[in-house]
Amino acid sequence: MTPQEIAGLADILTIELTTTGCRSGLPSRIEIWWFHIEDRFVITGTPRPRDWMANVSVHPEVVIHANGVDYPATGRVVDDEAFRRRVFIDPATSWYRNRADLGELVATSPMVEIEFGGVSQW
Repeated sequence: MTPQEIAGLADILTIELTTTGCRSGLPSRIEIWWFHIEDRFVITGTPRPRDWMANVSVHPEVVIHANGVDYPATGRVVDDEAFRRRVFIDPATSWYRNRADLGELVATSPMVEIEFGGVSQW
């Protein structure tokens, strides 16, 4: 991806994400928020199981739909506790802190990093 494409995506909060069902193998498309934090694209949510997270855990190949373009990408589960904490204290994610305690968010929220072209852009 070009730096201009990355910058354009970084300004968008709501995207559509297509994953492959972990059991069905069928495509599943949802509208979801994502964040550009520390030059990394991250999808997260409040603490509870999510189908999209289960799908990415089994089938990491995803498609990001934004600006009328389909971007093939790879989702990688984020296990790094320090980065997870930085995501949840970032001003962009303040909405989540009103839904759960910071410790619970860091420990149990679903979180994936989106990498384009199979190679991290950061």
